[in-house]
Parts: sequence; structure tokens; C-alpha cells
Amino acid sequence: MLSVDLSRRQFSMLPAAAFAAPATTVLVHEHVLVNFLRASYDPDAVFAKVKPKLDAVARLGCKRFQDCTPNFIGRDAKLLRRLQDATGIEIWTNTGLYAARNHEYLPPYAKQESPEQLARRWVAEWRNGVDGVKPRFIKIGVNRGPLGELDRKIVKAAALCARETGLTIASHTGNGVAAMEQIAIVAETKTPIGKFVWVHADGEKDHGFHKKAAEAGAWVEFDHIGPAKAALDWHLECVRFMDAGNLLRRTLISQDAGYYKPGEPDGGSFKDYDHLYTKFAPLLSPSQHKTLLQENPYAAFGK
Repeated sequence: MLSVDLSRRQFSMLPAAAFAAPATTVLVHEHVLVNFLRASYDPDAVFAKVKPKLDAVARLGCKRFQDCTPNFIGRDAKLLRRLQDATGIEIWTNTGLYAARNHEYLPPYAKQESPEQLARRWVAEWRNGVDGVKPRFIKIGVNRGPLGELDRKIVKAAALCARETGLTIASHTGNGVAAMEQIAIVAETKTPIGKFVWVHADGEKDHGFHKKAAEAGAWVEFDHIGPAKAALDWHLECVRFMDAGNLLRRTLISQDAGYYKPGEPDGGSFKDYDHLYTKFAPLLSPSQHKTLLQENPYAAFGK
């Protein structure tokens, strides 16, 4: 693991009582539901459980919420639009496919079609909408690197779609090796590297990969922020590392929270969306907070 002396830099530590969230923050990687069990569910029940959670972060200043559940594992654009109308938070959905978990959630056509054919499907969703809702980014998932042929195909399809539409790719990525392979694939398609977000970069413990990805022009996303001290400490280390290397402008943060789980009693355990605001944001300096929760999300994904 690349080591770095963080003691050379001074970081402002704001007490929680002194923190006031601005009114334009963005959560770039969250979920309303994820249907790994492929179970039926009642949208009314999901709405009733999730709306108060969204209301809570609306009061804390959340303006936009990007739902990262892809097609075939629970994407529900109608439910997202209903929650948007009820909460006043702008809620984004996506196009793309999820090849992680050893391709379990890929439809048969994804294994048969070319990257160009898959890209055309996703471009069509962008143009025509999903149940009346226009996807605003591309969500894919891949397995740990080295990437297999099917994973590489999904990445190439996403890159082609991004090149055609201007949408940003958010890619669930298992490790730094897979991240760098994906960046190379994006570059091969002549799609701007700034259209690629390394999702779950906090799962990679070697900061050297974070540095390489950011210096290549990709976005590095640390998105498992939660209330536990270990998680807070690790994500603060990641932010400080990027800041110390003048790479904060290539950094995103979020929580990967929510997860109403159809098939589990009452939707299973639900991770609230407010921990980033109440637990982590007070540890940031004002400039870090503005960069990570206001400026970078718009720079990465647009407005």
C-alpha cells in the first residue's frame, strides 16, 4: 500500500453543532431498493418506508439523489418519479446493466449481443425514457480484475453509450486492477476519461490505484460512508489522501445507502441516508465540503 504522511497538512475539524449544510448538495450513489432476490413487491410499501428517509435528507440540504439501481435488479422509474414529486428532491435513474456477482443479473441478450448493440439499447432508453423518465447516467457493474470478456464488453458498451449521449458512467468496480482496465477501455473508444466514475473505490486499500485513476482523469468515488467509526475514519483518510495529492477535484463521496429489499420482512434492514450529513460532513473543512458535495457532483454528472 502506498503510504503518505498526512500530518504535513492541516485539516479543519468542525464540531457537529457548528455545521450547517448548504441547500444544493448531491448524493451521487444511493438506492431506493435493490431486488437481488427477484421478489415481487408493493410499490406503496416501498414508498411509505423510503419517503421519510428522503424527507430527512431534504431537510439537511439534499437537492439531488442519484438512484444507482440498474435494470434487472430493481430499477423502478415510476417509483422514483413518485418519490421525487412527494419529496421535492430531484431523483435520477440510469441506463446500463449490472455484470457484477458473476453475471447473475445479466439478461440473456447481454451475453449474445455485441457492445455496439448493447450501446444502442441504452441510447434508445436515453432518447425515449424509461416509463416516462429519462435516464441521466449509465450504471454498470463488473467483477474484480483482471476483467473477463463479458465484463469488458459491458464496459465498452457503456463507453460507446457515453460517447453518443454525453452521459457519465458509474461503474461498480471490485478493485483497482479492474478500475484501471476500465479506464483503458474507455480510452480505446475515444470517450473522455472524465466520463468514468470508479464506484466503490473505497473497497481498494491501495491508495496508489486511487492516485493513478484520478491522474488519468477518472472520478474516484468513496461511497460506503456510514455511522461506524471505522468507516468514518477510513473515508476521512481517503479524502485527506486525495486532498494532499491535489486530487480532490477528481473525488466523489456518497453512502451506497437505502436498499429496500423485496423478499425480506418489511424490506429488510435499511441504511438511512443522513449519516453523510450528520456524521461525516462535520469532519470536513468548508472548502472540502463544498467541493465534494456541491461542485464535484455537478462536474462529474452535469446538472
